[in-house]
Amino acid sequence: MALLTLRILGHDLPGTDCGEFRHVHVGTQRGGEPDQLVSADAASAVFEIPVETVPAGDGAGDGPGGGAPDFRGPYVQGRRGARFVYLTWGELPPGGGFAMFRRAKIFLADVPGELLGAGAVETTLGLTDAAGMPLCAAVRPPAITWTPAPASRTA
Repeated sequence: MALLTLRILGHDLPGTDCGEFRHVHVGTQRGGEPDQLVSADAASAVFEIPVETVPAGDGAGDGPGGGAPDFRGPYVQGRRGARFVYLTWGELPPGGGFAMFRRAKIFLADVPGELLGAGAVETTLGLTDAAGMPLCAAVRPPAITWTPAPASRTA
């Protein structure tokens, strides 16, 4: 098993008032809870997500994704062969609790295999969709690409 840090560099956030939503924030999802929340009016958002990579053949079985590496950790969602992490959007009014209203899925199988041993990979991602709302649904290539994280960011 190896540890891989996914670094998502978000830009073009939609703002705290989007459509009918107010006090909008974005973050990662750890288990069922929001984490690393950033106000949607920030200039940018940086999320770091630790993921354990398990080589193919380590308890892979014959099910979906059985010949591919697997992923584990507190931020990892989904079943083997279709694992992903969420960016979660919600309203967070002053003094109130987070009320999720949409999420974006980032599929771990989209990280190129040759980068899995890099220690850290990153992507730069616009977080506003074509309608001016928070990015949601599956974010797949070519909308997302992964590169090794620069050495200055991995230290």
